[in-house]
Amino acid sequence: MEEVQRTAQPAGRDSSSDSRCTSGCARARRVAGARRARARSPGSEGDREEQAGTMAAPGVLLVMGVSGSGKSTVGAQLASELGWKFYDADDYHPEENRRKMGRGIPLNDQDRIPWLCNLHDILLRDVSSGQHVVLACSALKKIYRDILLRGKDSAPLCHGEAGKEELAEMPLLVIHLSGSFEVISGRLLQRKGHFMPPELLQSQFDTLEPPSAPENFIQISVDKKLPEIIATVMETLQMK
Repeated sequence: MEEVQRTAQPAGRDSSSDSRCTSGCARARRVAGARRARARSPGSEGDREEQAGTMAAPGVLLVMGVSGSGKSTVGAQLASELGWKFYDADDYHPEENRRKMGRGIPLNDQDRIPWLCNLHDILLRDVSSGQHVVLACSALKKIYRDILLRGKDSAPLCHGEAGKEELAEMPLLVIHLSGSFEVISGRLLQRKGHFMPPELLQSQFDTLEPPSAPENFIQISVDKKLPEIIATVMETLQMK
């Protein structure tokens, strides 16, 4: 049985984040409740997961993992179910990053940090206006996730707008799609038309720093089917 790891409280949770949990959170509760009513029987894995605790919906869901873990598929489905806005971080890579990966050259921090800073500014803009967002992004290192959460406060190469420091941290839940090299490399070999070649997968595993406390996260195996992954996240988003 796959283990689902989770932490107990959202990062950056305060009264202002509660005030933003309106229609999006209510929808999360309705959808998750319906899924449990349809899919779970007494003594099932779903019951045991629910006993582990529930968590209020954050402003941002970050679906992370190495290339081929299913981030875009899971993220888009979550956004559709919740009625939240969806961004695929790959769409925001500058052309020079795409060309570099296309030549089989791994990205370094200098390549990634401006890209992550731009994504932070996009997320902050939406969350500050009361929107809920799902972002699919590799976010392999803790510092990368910190940049998405706090922007220029976490990296000197971020160049966000002045005067945003007091808003620079947002309520965020990390969903780590975790799997073995063998399983994910098999997926990549079947994928066509993506700028990330399968040969770079090992470099991503080498770079990966799985989330851990005090980060606010859950970890879900990529061996689970898509409906199971979605149901697990929906149950995590339940408000007490």
